[in-house]
Amino acid sequence: MGRVFLEHIGGSKLFNCAQCQTNLTNRSQLISTRFTGATGRAYLFKRVVNLTFSNVQERVMLTGRHMVRDVMCKSCDAKLGWMYEYATEDAQKYKEGRVILEYALISETEGFQGESGSIH
Repeated sequence: MGRVFLEHIGGSKLFNCAQCQTNLTNRSQLISTRFTGATGRAYLFKRVVNLTFSNVQERVMLTGRHMVRDVMCKSCDAKLGWMYEYATEDAQKYKEGRVILEYALISETEGFQGESGSIH
């Protein structure tokens, strides 16, 4: 099938897949730590890389009805959270296109300062 192309977002504090340590995002992309997922605490991020997505599904959550996609690690296929495609309530529109990663399914590590790049 060939090699999986992975991106590395860079940064001094990184968030990785807890299962395979593939880089997902960094602290500068973090919007909020005040979310809850199936496993407990969850974080909302602006930009996350190295994900695959499920089909869109409708979910009724504490904050209303949303159209979401589950997100999985591109490298090991572990489920990590979800992405908001569409929010029906105006107050929730800021979530559209943003990604929730469940804290129990990711790890936070020290990164590095410098440009983001790609890993083949």
